[in-house]
Amino acid sequence: MTSTPQPGGPVLTTEQTQWFSGLFHRLTQNVGQVLLGKEHVVRLALTTLITGGHLLLEDYPGTGKTSLARAIAQSVDGTPGRIQFTPDLLPGDVTGMSVYDQSRGSFEFHPGPVFSTILLADEINRASPKTQSALLEVMEEGRVTVDGLTHRVPDPFMVIATQNPVEQAGTYRLPEAQLDRFLMKTSLGYPDPSSTKQILRNAHIRTHHVELDPVVDTRTLQEMAALARMPYMDDALLDYVTRLVEATRQAPEVRLGVSVRGALALVRAATTWAAIEGRGYVVPDDVKTLADPVLAHRLVLDPEAEFDGVSPASVIGKILLDVAPPLERMPL
Repeated sequence: MTSTPQPGGPVLTTEQTQWFSGLFHRLTQNVGQVLLGKEHVVRLALTTLITGGHLLLEDYPGTGKTSLARAIAQSVDGTPGRIQFTPDLLPGDVTGMSVYDQSRGSFEFHPGPVFSTILLADEINRASPKTQSALLEVMEEGRVTVDGLTHRVPDPFMVIATQNPVEQAGTYRLPEAQLDRFLMKTSLGYPDPSSTKQILRNAHIRTHHVELDPVVDTRTLQEMAALARMPYMDDALLDYVTRLVEATRQAPEVRLGVSVRGALALVRAATTWAAIEGRGYVVPDDVKTLADPVLAHRLVLDPEAEFDGVSPASVIGKILLDVAPPLERMPL
């Protein structure tokens, strides 16, 4: 049995990387039956799921956000959930609440929508900060505490939260500390002309009527998550991530740079991406590919820079050009 050399820690075998990469490819293809022409976004979403994080989609209505969440849940044989966030939504509407049962003479916990495998939190910025915090607490801790009793959410559990970038009236902007809880932020965008034509050709088929066959079950997904933590990341790459993070803190356009949580997120996502590519080790391109979706939403720009049209993505792009990736491994 051949393996990838890895100083210290367990060894990820070639057979394991091939199994992982092949299964991930099948998952991507399965979800891609519903989301045409969006393979990269699907790969990012599945990477977030396997890494154990949550995804923030900032996109226009009608781009397939609900279809993405539903397709992923079906592909992993999980339970889809959805919350339409509104200003009058209460924390108990998200987490669940205790209801008095007269026949038993006691309170009984009624679980909320968070007790699902893939939860779509639609237009999360329309709910009050208190309700937003209730969801973000579950995202961080993986459990709900009601009346002193703790209830764990399913494992795996991923939130796909959405924001509408054009309609800001009556919304509550997510604070930076809460944005930091999302492993990645990306957008689906509109499909290309070829994919649009194919969608229109099947206009009589509604996406919410499409049932996908599961590719894996939740136990297999947990095994994939365990393998995704194993690819070797050399100290030279850890130094590269450190320099990237430091550069965000020193950039003149940035008021608040990437936190340690963000650096950890990039490392974890990069090891998953390496396994997806069929490798037992991380390379600089893994870090560069994921730098924008993992780091950009964690930046707080200077107001003057925002006024001048600077975006977090452009700052990350410039930093990737300025900070040289390692060309060789660090000596042991």
